[in-house]
Amino acid sequence: MSEVANTIFSPELAARFDKLVTIYPLKRSALVPMLLYAQDEVGYVSEAVVREIAQRLDLLELDVRNVLSYYSMLRAKPAGKYNVQVCTNISCMLRGGYEILDHCKHKLGIGHKEVTRDGVFSLEEVECIGACCWAPAIQINYDYHENLTPAKVDALFQLYRDGKGKDEK
Repeated sequence: MSEVANTIFSPELAARFDKLVTIYPLKRSALVPMLLYAQDEVGYVSEAVVREIAQRLDLLELDVRNVLSYYSMLRAKPAGKYNVQVCTNISCMLRGGYEILDHCKHKLGIGHKEVTRDGVFSLEEVECIGACCWAPAIQINYDYHENLTPAKVDALFQLYRDGKGKDEK
């Protein structure tokens, strides 16, 4: 295991990373889980995150950046407190996914991969969130919302803005 003298991560996450590299036959296999955990803690995959994960896995920073650029669920820029992912895959598209996306753009005043000025919401169009039976659907952080209409989206945004969304503790 590579020694990391000064970690940018919490002691709990650093310990989780130390364990992750021991459970895979190849340390490199821990890369995507590590990137996801780091993104959850830091908010996005910063250059400092890339450097430390590369060091922990004995990889080139370029190897980490290549994986970062491949997976759409990984972000190299900060997202809003609530990341709104609007599905426009076939099931959602046929049931109004593009209309929901356009409504979100208008309501939030931002486009794909952008963040509202207050940092509360970010928006992205995604290929599929696996909620085809309940289309059209969006995911806000880790919470799914289905059978949407523009009015339901407006109500959801207000709930999250008021701190009463599903993922609030």
